[in-house]
Amino acid sequence: MQPTDWPQVSRIYADGIGTGIATFETGVPEWDDWDAGHIETCRLVAETDGVVSAWAALSATSRREVYRGVAEASIYVSEAARGKGVGSALLGELVGCSEQHDFWTLQAGIFPENEVSVRLHERHGFRIVGTRERIGASNGRWRDVLLLERRSATVGV
Repeated sequence: MQPTDWPQVSRIYADGIGTGIATFETGVPEWDDWDAGHIETCRLVAETDGVVSAWAALSATSRREVYRGVAEASIYVSEAARGKGVGSALLGELVGCSEQHDFWTLQAGIFPENEVSVRLHERHGFRIVGTRERIGASNGRWRDVLLLERRSATVGV
């Protein structure tokens, strides 16, 4: 992902926000804010016919040195690319990239009703480790978030 991809990436992000099952976010941040909140490596886009159709990135879970190999994974797929294997290919690339950069644990927080995303992550080695009950409220109702985790078989063993 390059800064020049941001207009297309932000549209996909907005589509995800619009589903109501992808994130607690209510608006797409400006590039500088998004950039500051994500790890510089492992920022990926998938293109279909020269157009960005999905993006994935990592964000730190903590600034503490002991957690340097733990990151939160985010992946968003455009409406037009959903169900076509783009998300699976991109998440596979993100996992590989994370291991090349010495991440031993990836986490994901997913709303339980986002069953497609839960299954996608499970196919790539994530497992549900718990439910964060009523962790946040959106649209006037409390929401649960599933906490998924993927441990590397090669990094940090």
